[in-house]
Amino acid sequence: MPTQIQAGGADLDPSLVQTAIRIVQSSPPTWSSAFLSNVLIFILGFPILVPGLTLPGIAAAFLLGILTWRAFGSSGFLLVATYFVAGTAATKVKMKQKEVQGIAEKRKGRRGPASVIGSSAAGCICAFFLINGIGGHAFAHLWELGFLASFCTKLSDTVSSEIGKAYGKTTYLVTTLKKVPRGTDGAISIEGTFAGLLASVVLAFVAFLMGEISGPEACICVIASQIANFGESIIGASFQDREGFRWLNNDVVNIINISTGSILAVLMRRLLLLQELTS
Repeated sequence: MPTQIQAGGADLDPSLVQTAIRIVQSSPPTWSSAFLSNVLIFILGFPILVPGLTLPGIAAAFLLGILTWRAFGSSGFLLVATYFVAGTAATKVKMKQKEVQGIAEKRKGRRGPASVIGSSAAGCICAFFLINGIGGHAFAHLWELGFLASFCTKLSDTVSSEIGKAYGKTTYLVTTLKKVPRGTDGAISIEGTFAGLLASVVLAFVAFLMGEISGPEACICVIASQIANFGESIIGASFQDREGFRWLNNDVVNIINISTGSILAVLMRRLLLLQELTS
């Protein structure tokens, strides 16, 4: 009879454990390894997820995690986890002060499924393209770059907004440079802008250290994220909450923002590749 392993009062078949380990370690990743890895991670990380996500938000994040692991493996998942932890921490900064001023995120910053989708739509499309071999081998790395750039963009946006609300001494409307209250759509501050830039640099640097992108590609991600966030501020100042643009809520603006950052990064890298080929 096969030897059994006792854990937590239950008998575990070593063959089942070994099978699970082999599935998780599958290279390249499979749907099975992505699903099992996310089940284990989400069970262990549930206490960390609850302060940042509603239960429906966790379900949406779980699906995002499966797609991310299937497309980019553990490294891609780690980058998204870094984005989540840093973004959640920034949202919680001076939460009571933000609530008193009426500029805090709803539900004490806990994100729902619409927010998860709005923050990851571009990354999910890049993952889908990679999984299905869109563009072939030549585009595989470009989709990974676009994936990373989308999260650099969103993290930069979240951190600049939340730090600006918490510490911004003076906030200006990006289209007129007139002073406006903190939390105004399209408002920017020196403190928030610097924090957002730093956040995108950190996430791009993590990807560089993990060997996912080169130094120049890390710079591309940072540049693309800042251009996209500047564009988002213009959209917020010019159109959001205006007559005829009621549909342009934060989730829609998020999708436009991260899509812009992702597309810009892919185009910039593509141009560099063409330049390298012709030189």
